[in-house]
Amino acid sequence: METDETIKKGFLRLERYAQNIPGGFHCCADDPEKGYPFIYISDRFLEILGWEREEFAAKFDNRYTALLHPDDLAAGLRYRNAENSGAYAQEGDSIFRLLGKNGYRWVSSAANRIVWHGDGYIVATVTDITPYMELREKLEQQNRTQREALESANHNLLRMMQQMEKQKAQFAQTAARNMEKEKHYRQRLNHDALTGTYNRRYYEEVVRNNIGPSCIALMDIDDFKICNDTYGHHAGDLALETVAKAIRSCIRETDLLIRYGGDEFLLVLPGIPADYLRTKLEQIRAAVQKAVVPGYPHFRLSLSIGGAMQTLADPMENVVRRADLLMYQAKNHKDAVAVDTQDSRLAAQEQVLEEKPVILLVDDSMMNRMMLTSILGEDYRILEAENGKRCLELLQTKAGQISLVLLDINMPVMDGFEVLRTMNTNHTIEDVPVIMISSDDSEEAIRKAYELGASDYVNRPFDAKIVYRRVSNTIKLYAKQRRLVQMVSDQIRARENNTDMLVGVLSHIVEFRNGESGAHVRHIRIITEMLLHRLLEISNNYSISAEQQDLIPLASTLHDIGKIGIDEKILNKPGRLTPEEFEVIKTHSMLGAEMLQKLENFGEEPLLQTAYEIARWHHERWDGRGYPDGLKGDDIPISAQLVALADAYDALTSERCYKKAFSHEKAVQMIQNGECGAFNPLLLQCLTDTQDELNEKLHPQMQEKQEKE
Repeated sequence: METDETIKKGFLRLERYAQNIPGGFHCCADDPEKGYPFIYISDRFLEILGWEREEFAAKFDNRYTALLHPDDLAAGLRYRNAENSGAYAQEGDSIFRLLGKNGYRWVSSAANRIVWHGDGYIVATVTDITPYMELREKLEQQNRTQREALESANHNLLRMMQQMEKQKAQFAQTAARNMEKEKHYRQRLNHDALTGTYNRRYYEEVVRNNIGPSCIALMDIDDFKICNDTYGHHAGDLALETVAKAIRSCIRETDLLIRYGGDEFLLVLPGIPADYLRTKLEQIRAAVQKAVVPGYPHFRLSLSIGGAMQTLADPMENVVRRADLLMYQAKNHKDAVAVDTQDSRLAAQEQVLEEKPVILLVDDSMMNRMMLTSILGEDYRILEAENGKRCLELLQTKAGQISLVLLDINMPVMDGFEVLRTMNTNHTIEDVPVIMISSDDSEEAIRKAYELGASDYVNRPFDAKIVYRRVSNTIKLYAKQRRLVQMVSDQIRARENNTDMLVGVLSHIVEFRNGESGAHVRHIRIITEMLLHRLLEISNNYSISAEQQDLIPLASTLHDIGKIGIDEKILNKPGRLTPEEFEVIKTHSMLGAEMLQKLENFGEEPLLQTAYEIARWHHERWDGRGYPDGLKGDDIPISAQLVALADAYDALTSERCYKKAFSHEKAVQMIQNGECGAFNPLLLQCLTDTQDELNEKLHPQMQEKQEKE
């Protein structure tokens, strides 16, 4: 049995042998469970792999299998023993990859299993063949490339023939696509973006050259300017869409509906009989009167319509001019239809303007009607109805022409109170004053009449002069009231325009000082307005008045007014802000709120109060992680929530001195993923619903580029 000294000498001989052979030598214990731990590693072995001895031992825990490439385990663990000596010699050395310091190295390995002192060992030498393997891979790649080139050349002729056939098919497809694109672009070119009807361009280029026979009608929305001035342009847009939808419900697919002007529509009805013209236009007028503007149920829609027949000999332009004159005659009465057939002349229609005011007498007693006619007939044109039902029919057929109704209470078929209720339901009471005239002088009857909207109450028996004076005063009062409404509307709009201009100037000053584009202010207002209107459409959670619907978008432009008090060096710093600088930036919300609150008329001006909410809290977040007050959920005013989301979107899609702009799609995705803080889920839904329209309004050039691609 050998002594320890003998074993030691044997290891020394092994080491001298290992250090002198040209390849890398290693010896491992034949212990698969421990990963064939290394017993000995030569310096050359480490040199091939690029490892220092100390880092090698530390990195691989002295395990041979840790060096092997996962795909080369079988080859790396192959060795010669007594049983497989012949097969091993026939197959040759193993080739596999070992992990070097700079990546895997290809090696060729000759390995034998030996038994020493009763234990099994694997001894092996490795030779670095990485350059050879890389060269072989390169040659194989060249061979593959050459084979592919040869195969490609052999099929060139066939491919060319196939390509010719494909090109023919592609040419046909391209031509079809181009025709479809041209059709799509022409459709967009010729259609009004808001209402979906044809536009004025289409009339000028196509319809203007049409020949009859057809009916031409011009329709104007009554009091549309008042709608815009009172409820805002969004309400006006919804009104236009509602009117267009109501008109479409009454016409054929072959009829042409054109948005002729701001609140005017031109309707072409080819082949319609002349005696059916008024009926069709009355149907359209009634449909619009019944239509409800989404979100504004109290707003009453009505049309003034002028219609004229076009014969084969009539140029379209002349017929449109006649319809236009008739429309303005109808507009003097509102919610009315004026028709010019081939047999009537414009002179007869113009006499309508010179007629006396019309009074409708409603009483079941012929004697009472005759008595009132004798009192009023000299200065007024009289219409008569024997009961409430006939009264309502005349109010509809003579809509816009009747200046006043004298209404009895006790009548067959339908009494006076029921007439008043119906006039309230269809809003006629708002435009036509009613004087009740009755022998019932009870306090209950008089009170009920006034509660239902009567303008005055006259008891029988009456004094003729008093009746005449009350009728005259009421008609004059209503006419004056209409003029005053128009005057007030003009003044309100002028004031709003001045306010808009001053707010715009101030907000642009802030943006200029902040080094941002002036478009930021405009974008914030547009985004806020779109989100707000979508919120009102999908939810009733927030009580937002018509006035607030206009104030919130306007006040949004002042959201960063506090930045006037921030150092420009911090505002326009191109790099990342320090924590201290960011704390300074955060003070702009309170600075802006305090500036607005200190204004003299802050307590009386809803605009300033809304601007205060937005300036102070537009950096708060739904989860309470915003600033300055850490408000959470709906503790944050909805005005500030809307502007917070609008500001986040525009900040992402705008280029700043410290960042590039993100695309619209990326910005929406980042907001939805919560990368910009938490927002009201309802507002995130509004952003999703309006994102296409938002992209089209704010980034039209990018949208057009994407469509072309």
